[in-house]
Amino acid sequence: MGILNITPDSFSDGGDNFEMSNVIANVEDMVTNSVDIIDIGGESTRPSAQAVDIKEEINRVIPIIKILKKIYPKIQLSIDTTKYDVAKMALDNGVDIINDVSGLQFEPKFAELAAQYNAGLVIMHMQGNPKIMQSKPYYFDVVEEVYYFLNEKVELAKSFGVKKIWSDVGIGFGKTFEHNIQLLKNLDKFNKIGVPQLLGISRKSFLKNILEIDNPKERDLGTVLLHTLLLTKGIDILRVHNVQNLNTLRKLIREII
Repeated sequence: MGILNITPDSFSDGGDNFEMSNVIANVEDMVTNSVDIIDIGGESTRPSAQAVDIKEEINRVIPIIKILKKIYPKIQLSIDTTKYDVAKMALDNGVDIINDVSGLQFEPKFAELAAQYNAGLVIMHMQGNPKIMQSKPYYFDVVEEVYYFLNEKVELAKSFGVKKIWSDVGIGFGKTFEHNIQLLKNLDKFNKIGVPQLLGISRKSFLKNILEIDNPKERDLGTVLLHTLLLTKGIDILRVHNVQNLNTLRKLIREII
């Protein structure tokens, strides 16, 4: 899953895709490197990010979706949003998956909406909201609490008839460095929920703590190396900024493993 943020303030690529020519060039690069899904977002979910109103988010993402569906009709698109109207309009314009970082907390009707359109649904765990989530995240047992949350929300989505569901432990969303590491060490447990997993670790700040690299765009090597270490964890979708690196990894895996 390649990341396409149509935002001025995302932590890594904020502002990179505000010009249509940049969007097309970035998507062409993704397609050349065999991307499977392009995840389009119009509101940053980085820590301390400010909310965007519905009209602005629609104006950012819907024109891009329409253009990409014309140019690349076979590429799957997902919409990274927590707003019902944005998701519905995206589905009306051919998007295949709703990527909900709130895990049905902000918009429970996403389950019904996904079922109605026979769309996929990514259910991610987040404690709090982007503006405050990193202020004082606390868990008695982060692995058990995230597992319970995801299992409950997946069952809710199934009860509405959603057929294609992925769970996402939400690395970096209302978690300390130690919480993130504990979740990564226990990804096997989340396969017991009974749906495939999506993992989003690309360029995130916990890598800065390990690698001592301040610039997010310079964390791509660490990102792909960590994905290599996690190959046995049963992850179905890897959400990344640098699709070329992941395509290289995939080619090696197909030849050797």
